[in-house]
Amino acid sequence: MAKRDYYEILGVAKGASADEIKKGYRTKAKELHPDRNKDRPEAEGLFKEANEAYEVLKDADKKAAYDRYGHAAFEGGMGGGRPGGGFGGGGQGDFSSAFSDVFDDLFGDFMGGRGGQQGGGGRRAARGSDLRYNLGITLEEAFAGMQKSINIPTSVSCGACSGSGAEGGAEPTTCPTCSGMGKVRAQQGFFTVERGCPTCNGLGQIIKNPCKTCRGAGRVEKDRALSVNIPAGVETGTRIRLAGEGEAGMRGGPAGDLYIFMEVKEHELFERDGPNLFCRVPVTMGKAALGGSIEVPTIDGGRGRVQVPAGSQSGRQMRLRGKGMPHVRGNATGDMIIELAVETPVNLTSRQKELLREFEDLSEENNPESSSFFSSVKSFWDSMKG
Repeated sequence: MAKRDYYEILGVAKGASADEIKKGYRTKAKELHPDRNKDRPEAEGLFKEANEAYEVLKDADKKAAYDRYGHAAFEGGMGGGRPGGGFGGGGQGDFSSAFSDVFDDLFGDFMGGRGGQQGGGGRRAARGSDLRYNLGITLEEAFAGMQKSINIPTSVSCGACSGSGAEGGAEPTTCPTCSGMGKVRAQQGFFTVERGCPTCNGLGQIIKNPCKTCRGAGRVEKDRALSVNIPAGVETGTRIRLAGEGEAGMRGGPAGDLYIFMEVKEHELFERDGPNLFCRVPVTMGKAALGGSIEVPTIDGGRGRVQVPAGSQSGRQMRLRGKGMPHVRGNATGDMIIELAVETPVNLTSRQKELLREFEDLSEENNPESSSFFSSVKSFWDSMKG
């Protein structure tokens, strides 16, 4: 079967520039890479075809020969500096060489890329780790907001070497294994695999005379005192980020961040549901029956009054507007939901019992249907006993 035109394979026009050819190959490599096309068995062959085309067109001499003679330039029998002579053995090219030209562009982000490079000479400084701190507060503290002091055990920049890791603050030297890149490449079949340099642990530099205080790490363990601003209205699970307050980076690298996770403790009176507060309030049987005003506690330490309607039953709810929790964002405030719990009196005096019996008798007289019902129930149980 006739071979396809190399320009057509890469999707570029004849006479395309080196940048256009590389861009075309990068697009095809992303599209056809076998790892991304496990459901397309033909992708591997197309991927190799694109590799072969790029191997020829990226080389100025090979490209000139191909432009003049086409695929015949790479067939046997043509030697020297003219087409075919030493230009790739049948047009297969060097798969790994072509692919490595765009390896960083395609997969640099996944393999660590070039993002860790800082300063001249390829210096790499590892960013410090992020830290998590669980902070418990009371519901009253969550309501009001506050400044809270906390102690964080973490790594800080070494003062003896100014974070460089070298004795006396001397500059580290370029790693001879990776030439300061922080990573090395290894050939595995068709693929070139990048790994962190084992000599410098990916930093790109080595220290010949490590600092005696931090032993070359550029940081030491220390407890730090921080003041945290806790906004009013936080709830369990709220996360506060303090940029740059995490673990110090290796050898002068940037510090990580500190994440404070809030945990609001349970309250003995109030139960929280978002911005609203629930409070179960006991009322006497008389107050529930006759109605009246009752006083209830509020989360701000004050007192509020609500009107109990006559004939209220246990479980009835009433609302105090604006007496709940503030929203973290905005000026709105939740409500306080009051649930009545009607209490049955205990330890009655003789007079109280007498009055209740009188009340019961009057209730039966005023509700003959209810009295008849209870009489029927009593007769039923008497018959069962007999």
